[in-house]
Amino acid sequence: MKNIKIIEVKSEIGAGTRGASLGVEAIKIAALDFMSNFFVHFPTETIETENKLLFEPIESPYAKRIKGTLALYERISKSVCETVKANWFPVVLSGDHSTAGATIAGLKMARPKAKIGAIWIDAHADLHTPYTTPSGNMHGMPVAISIAEDNLECKVHDLDDNTIKQWEALKNIGGISPKVLPEDIVFISLRDYEKEEEALIKQYGMKVITTNEVRRKGAEQVARAVFRYLSDCEYIYVSFDVDSLDSSISKGTGTPVTNGLREREVEDLIAKFMQHRKICCFEITEVNPTLDKENLMAEIAFNILQRSVNVLLMN
Repeated sequence: MKNIKIIEVKSEIGAGTRGASLGVEAIKIAALDFMSNFFVHFPTETIETENKLLFEPIESPYAKRIKGTLALYERISKSVCETVKANWFPVVLSGDHSTAGATIAGLKMARPKAKIGAIWIDAHADLHTPYTTPSGNMHGMPVAISIAEDNLECKVHDLDDNTIKQWEALKNIGGISPKVLPEDIVFISLRDYEKEEEALIKQYGMKVITTNEVRRKGAEQVARAVFRYLSDCEYIYVSFDVDSLDSSISKGTGTPVTNGLREREVEDLIAKFMQHRKICCFEITEVNPTLDKENLMAEIAFNILQRSVNVLLMN
């Protein structure tokens, strides 16, 4: 039976819309509304945030609040690393997706010689860099950080020395770079990305499974295909951004996109993933209750969290 530890990251400094830092508490409120005592069962660690930076002027326009992001990466990667080394299974609940690169870093720091794969369930590729970003928001960059990619071929911005220094430090957290190889990432329900990100997906031949493919083949077949594709990886991390769900149901998130997955499709798919012995960490991110009605997004996220953890415990 897996020992599960919950790591809470109530940070939103990487997002462009305010409110994601309240997502973790919203998921807990959903548990209470369902009269579930889920959160009583597992030890929880809360990571100190840098949300105070939201009230300060932005220093790096192409990597907003990167200084705070770097501080978070050091804390989160250390926590995840220690959790894994102590033979716990980390379940990470994060505000915005920027910190997922720190989760991956922690997994790699705990298993430096292992090949790590990532299943990225998200409407977005998160493959931007400070050199290519249209927004400067760090939650569009965690995959690029994890694969240590600058994408200078598609460069549109010149960076100041300080931003470059902090960006290099982010990519090299834990003294290991890259943490994951581009060919060891599987995108699921990816449908909203810029040409700079598309260039990297094509350059590396990165694996993309569309919403329609999930719908057509079903959870069992998709999961089998993913594990076949990642068969060389010893450990696999699953990151679930709630905006992978269709915008008709994912109103409580900063960047909803049409043609997404249905709640049941995501639930079935993640449950199938969780049955596999190589899965070493699960993350849920980008719930923003300030954009929601009646906490619906957090309720959906909680249902997925609870079922996923139940499957983990049974396997």
